[in-house]
Amino acid sequence: MKQILLVVTLLALFATGIQAADLENRVVEHTMKNGMKLLMVERHTSPTVSAWIRFRVGSVDERSDERGVAHLLEHMLFKGTTTLGTTDYAAEKPVLDRIEEVAQALTAEKTRGKRADTEKISRLEKQLAALEADAAKYVIKDEFFELYSKNGGTGYNAFTSRDGTTYLISLPSNKLELWAAIESDRLQNAVLREFYTERSVVMEERRRSYDAAPESKLWETFVASSFLAHPYGQPTIGWMSDIENLTRSKAEKFFHSYYAPNNAIVAIVGDIDTKKTIAMVERYFGAIKPGKELPPVTAVEPPQAGQRRIELIADAEPTLIMGFHKPAIDTPDDYVFDVISMILGSGRTSRFYKKLVIEKQLTSDIGAFDAPGNRYPNLFVVSANPRAPHTVKEVEDGIHAELDLLKTTPVTERDLQRILNNIEYDEARRMGTNGGLAHNLTEYEATTGSWRYMTEHRRKIASVTPADIMRVARAYFTRENCTVGFITKKGSGK
Repeated sequence: MKQILLVVTLLALFATGIQAADLENRVVEHTMKNGMKLLMVERHTSPTVSAWIRFRVGSVDERSDERGVAHLLEHMLFKGTTTLGTTDYAAEKPVLDRIEEVAQALTAEKTRGKRADTEKISRLEKQLAALEADAAKYVIKDEFFELYSKNGGTGYNAFTSRDGTTYLISLPSNKLELWAAIESDRLQNAVLREFYTERSVVMEERRRSYDAAPESKLWETFVASSFLAHPYGQPTIGWMSDIENLTRSKAEKFFHSYYAPNNAIVAIVGDIDTKKTIAMVERYFGAIKPGKELPPVTAVEPPQAGQRRIELIADAEPTLIMGFHKPAIDTPDDYVFDVISMILGSGRTSRFYKKLVIEKQLTSDIGAFDAPGNRYPNLFVVSANPRAPHTVKEVEDGIHAELDLLKTTPVTERDLQRILNNIEYDEARRMGTNGGLAHNLTEYEATTGSWRYMTEHRRKIASVTPADIMRVARAYFTRENCTVGFITKKGSGK
């Protein structure tokens, strides 16, 4: 996935006359006293700007009793603050407090399982519903969105991953101060109103997008089976029982601990004056106190001692996923894996596509990518959908044959040069966006410790040799390091 992000970024740079080599001179960095990191690039091609805030906290940072909280907070932080999203916060707050009291009691009773008092549960559920209806009288729906929209904002969104949480917007450059006012208010005064209503929305999202979707269910089970110790194995959305037991108090504690300037990276790209932008950001964000430092994830995934196989029987077409444990981003072998990924799975000229899709017609599509995160050791993943009448086993054997070829036959210098040429071609052929650059500045600053990963990537890729590829293939593409997940169509008997 990171190769795609790099290409998007580099396309943006070339489209605006910014070469990767001189990006070093174009990015202005500023670190505030409270720890917030600000990255800026002036691009005066249009009177617009993209602003991204990346928090270093993702689902990998959750404890076992918090799983799903980062994703749920992503939803909740659109609900407003003490001044936005409410008609009267002074009147609303006592109702919210009472909602939390009842919800805590309801959650505690439900966790008693078979010993729970069903009459008490029913009574508390009715109380909670009545209180939520009362609180709804004060809610102004989507006020953040309306403010941005009325002022020309587009692409207002957020996303959560294992590695972090990001909030983004693009807007006219003369409205950047509006962004600063809104986002600093949200960071200091967020109100998690409609929490239990939104929790139900997330539970439905989980049912619809994961539990009832065979390919998503296979992916989730595959990742969980690949990581027995490391929290990369837990789904970002959380398991259903995790979501059911999240409370507003727990979410507020997580938010106030980690969604703070010292855990935030801000990228502002577009029609800006960097000196004026620094002054403005300092004015709105400078007085916000730092939060807690994120504790490191100390769990280390032990080496696999044998192949793991996961079968999902479902009323769906056959699907195959194969994963091999590999190092984290910005490590020497990770750059070799970037080259391997491009050789095997990047486009119609890749080995997988030419051999398994075109020549043997074993599969209708095939891809290779890193997952489920980048901050910590992860997986090199190959996914494919067998083409009838071919089976999962035939596709699996075909993939292994190509992986084995890397172990024994040196990749030609011509193939390596083709990869570099393709990167350069892709860099120059498309138009990029402010948002694409802001995305990658925040992404690589958060996952590698420096946005300069972008400028160093091509040089390190160019240093990869055929011997490096053979060594890495032999070391990692082994049976004992492999996890295989596949869907068997219900009633197929195979």
